[in-house]
Amino acid sequence: MVWWYWILFGVALLSVEILIPGGFYLFFFGLAAVAVGGVAGLGLGEPVWVQWLLFSVLSIASLLLFRGPLLAKIKSREQTGHEVDTMVGETATLLEDLPLGGAGKAESRGTTWGVLNAGQVPLSKGQRTRVERVEGLTLWVKPE
Repeated sequence: MVWWYWILFGVALLSVEILIPGGFYLFFFGLAAVAVGGVAGLGLGEPVWVQWLLFSVLSIASLLLFRGPLLAKIKSREQTGHEVDTMVGETATLLEDLPLGGAGKAESRGTTWGVLNAGQVPLSKGQRTRVERVEGLTLWVKPE
């Protein structure tokens, strides 16, 4: 095959991987096609069967060697991101009265949050509370 066919094929595979996230499969095939295009451009992989063999070996080897560590690194970055569950134990200041078992608004970390009264007594506006648990974007608070 002509070397620039390989480059186009690789770019197409990489584009499909970006447009349709599928777990980093096409990514390695795209990189292998670009690499084979580079080798063919230098005139090193002249018979077409050698190019296809090189493409197959590079694709499968890079997929087996690098996909797992790459996914693990991405998942570890996602998990160490901005978890709201770390707010348990922090302080929130009520922006309105909060009846027993009622819902309202409170301020914590410079942001307004929806809160639910998890305590045994009604809470008043301006009162400082402690976050007991987090469900989605709702904080369950008790008096401090």
